[in-house]
Amino acid sequence: MNPRFSPSLAFPFFKWWDLVNSRTQRADFQAALTNAIVALPQGIAFASIAGLPPEYGLYSAIVPVIVAALFGSSFHLVSGPTTTSSLIVFAKVSTLAAPFTRQYLGIVLGITLLAGVFKLTLGLMRMGAVANFISYSAMVGFTSGAAILIGTGQLGHFFGVQLPHTGTFLSTWAALVKHLPQANPYAVAVAIFTMASALLVKRFQPRWPAMLIGMVAGSLLGLVLSGESHGVELIGALPRHLPPFSIPDISLSSLPQLAPGAMAIAMLGLAEAVTIARSVAIHSGQHLDNNQEFIGQGLSNIVGSFFSCYASSGSFTRTGLNYDSGAKTPMAAIYAGLILALIIIVVAPLTAYLPMASTAGILMVVSYNLVDRRHIKVIIRTSRPETVVLAGTFFATLFVQLEFALFSGVILSLLLYLNRTSHPHLTVLCTQSPDGHCLDSFRTKAPECPQLKIIRIDGSIFFGAANHIVEQLRTVTRHSPEQCHILIIGSSINFIDVTGCETLLNESHNLYLEGRQLYMCSLKAEVVELMERVDPKRRSRILIFDSVDEALEKIVPQMDPERCRTCRRRVFANCPPESPDREGTAPAPGSPKRSRTPLSWFR
Repeated sequence: MNPRFSPSLAFPFFKWWDLVNSRTQRADFQAALTNAIVALPQGIAFASIAGLPPEYGLYSAIVPVIVAALFGSSFHLVSGPTTTSSLIVFAKVSTLAAPFTRQYLGIVLGITLLAGVFKLTLGLMRMGAVANFISYSAMVGFTSGAAILIGTGQLGHFFGVQLPHTGTFLSTWAALVKHLPQANPYAVAVAIFTMASALLVKRFQPRWPAMLIGMVAGSLLGLVLSGESHGVELIGALPRHLPPFSIPDISLSSLPQLAPGAMAIAMLGLAEAVTIARSVAIHSGQHLDNNQEFIGQGLSNIVGSFFSCYASSGSFTRTGLNYDSGAKTPMAAIYAGLILALIIIVVAPLTAYLPMASTAGILMVVSYNLVDRRHIKVIIRTSRPETVVLAGTFFATLFVQLEFALFSGVILSLLLYLNRTSHPHLTVLCTQSPDGHCLDSFRTKAPECPQLKIIRIDGSIFFGAANHIVEQLRTVTRHSPEQCHILIIGSSINFIDVTGCETLLNESHNLYLEGRQLYMCSLKAEVVELMERVDPKRRSRILIFDSVDEALEKIVPQMDPERCRTCRRRVFANCPPESPDREGTAPAPGSPKRSRTPLSWFR
């Protein structure tokens, strides 16, 4: 055996297997029982969103949950079908085949397999940080928009009218307004009663399975009102068997059609899973491995696609419930999948009495809870750029293809970030201040050395910021034509690229032609090293010092001595002695001494 090989690399569950004992298994089993009960109405509701028969939502809450628990890194993350992944599946696949058909199911399994391959590839390539590019504001905007689309997609079942399944956000609402006079009052009553029951249970008994109780209440009302005889559509009995083996429908010709949607499912699913796992790990104190989580999520989708499961990810509701119920190890998620499989076999015939209006009512509650109103208010109140990202992603989710909505949020976030980083701040430091603080003398006109301009650059110098830095530098020097010595303090320059180096070298040459000298100090070692590699000969035109103290000690003696002798500011400790005034008299004895700036002010 290779001495470097560890079983935990290929089988990460060996890392936590020693934690499993009688005490943890008791806690895990209790948490799993609650989780499995909640997964029953969730799975049915999510399958309805995805345009699939209800049993496929339950299948997706069994196999992927077990695989993700075995090969992921989080102790509490519970995977399965989610609202957003269900919505993306429906939005993409419904344009290729009619929902609830065999062809539709084959394509759904194919896009699930492809999404799993994307996730697994990113994990194996150690690209766990990719999920960090989806900003929180983009996630909030996307989730809020998706919540409204979920509610919009259930309007037909809620009001008991026929609406187009492939309609857009606006066309669906327009169709509802047109068909609203034909609304079925029995369906509306069942949906509203289901919503009210779930909300009341959640309000007064938050630890009870509110969604399950709401669906049971709606089903009982449908029986009392004889809803089926009055046109209330029922789900029908579920098949009493475990997830069957299936073959995903995917080919080289279908890859261009499925790849964008699969990538959106993969990126959103990974962002959801990592975000949920991190939020729980903050409370549990567990260390997470993003790359291993990617691998676990990828394998869960790949394996699930061969067992009639569609795209899955981390579930907000079930993960929070798992942790709050006292789960200790990933065995809780494994037990939840096994218990749900047993429930399917036992209670499958009872779903024949479940009205579609009842599932619509539950999904209305789900969509309402998905709108993160608290964080939306915080984002709007605290940051205008983040508000732009939030609003842009939200409206893109409603009005463009869903798989591109999240990407638009990511792109918008990156553009705003680049806009901020491409405008680093140039602070012109004063060389004399009564209160001991460095001010922006370019704005305040505070006293400074007539021959030396001291500038601090706060930010990185890369291709996007280089032109802005040159413009700012020229603006500063244009207003100070007598200051022939320019010192740039670079302690805040964390990064510089080739374009930044070329820009500084060119500007140094331009200043030299104007009779000026550019200096730099307090640079990080990697910045100096890159400037040496780019052009050692031209780099020599810029005199670089290790510290501000060293720079001032070397620069001050290079200044024009005649101007120094007549200067009455005496701003540096190493300034030459002041010459007598124009009448040839020295300063009167006892007159106040002129303050001198400590060199440490400019560090």
